[in-house]
Amino acid sequence: MRVLFWGTPDFAVTPLAALLGEGLDIIGVVTQPDRPQGRSRSSVVASPVKALALREEIPVLQPTRARDQEFIEEIRKLEPDISVVVAYGQILAKEVIDLPKHGTLNIHASLLPALRGAAPIQGAILAGFAETGISIMQMVPALDAGPVLHQVSTPIGPDETYGELAMRLSELGALAIVQALALMSAGAATPREQNPTLVTLAPKITRDSARIDWTRDAVQVARGIRAYDPRPAAFTTAGGAEIKLFHPSLAEGLSGNPGQVLEAGNELVVACGDGAVRISEIQPAGRRRMAAGDWTRGRAVATGDILG
Repeated sequence: MRVLFWGTPDFAVTPLAALLGEGLDIIGVVTQPDRPQGRSRSSVVASPVKALALREEIPVLQPTRARDQEFIEEIRKLEPDISVVVAYGQILAKEVIDLPKHGTLNIHASLLPALRGAAPIQGAILAGFAETGISIMQMVPALDAGPVLHQVSTPIGPDETYGELAMRLSELGALAIVQALALMSAGAATPREQNPTLVTLAPKITRDSARIDWTRDAVQVARGIRAYDPRPAAFTTAGGAEIKLFHPSLAEGLSGNPGQVLEAGNELVVACGDGAVRISEIQPAGRRRMAAGDWTRGRAVATGDILG
């Protein structure tokens, strides 16, 4: 089977490696254009998917717009049997989705129809889900709305962060796409339409999404900190300076005004709308992540201060 693979971030590398490990004919990799990085924006860095493709001597395509007719003709010449998409980063036109003989499959990091959209991993943590998983879906022009071919579920740990869960789901996605393609090859795949009454959304993360709202209860605040760890990282301000917070836990039996610092010792304890959270790691602006105690000992904050 001739496979055209689409993907860009770290999350997409493991599924690509799994397909290569199965001996499938990867005829090309489509990924986002190289992006400038660093403060001066002077260095250009290739996506992790591109780096793997080049090591394996697979042709790489990096269109600015995946809808451009010139690019579409380029992939048409490759004559793919199927396309596999995981976190590519652009909306694909129907012409592109339908171009391969067997259509296009998408590896989506939720149990559809729950959490359609750009941030399903963060969405599962924010919602307090006990489990999530991977859905292999036949792509259609509507957002994550196609028939589901195969699903694999996994529990979410009580303290699991976005970064930790994303790594596990990447591995699960690799397993799921291999299983789905095997089912298709055996003629045993049975696509299932999604129930429209069960659809929920997980929209793209914005900067404001990651700002901590201390008026929420402690459980919600802790989920938010875990959902944005390691990036973009949940943040608040102390004395007018921005700080990012990591590794929260509930501070049982403590309360105060929302955002009030209740303890500033080895851990930072902050009151929420209901209850309080303990923070064990902090990253001040322009500095590395550090133990909360290393930051508080520098007298950056004191008991009674209000974070905002």
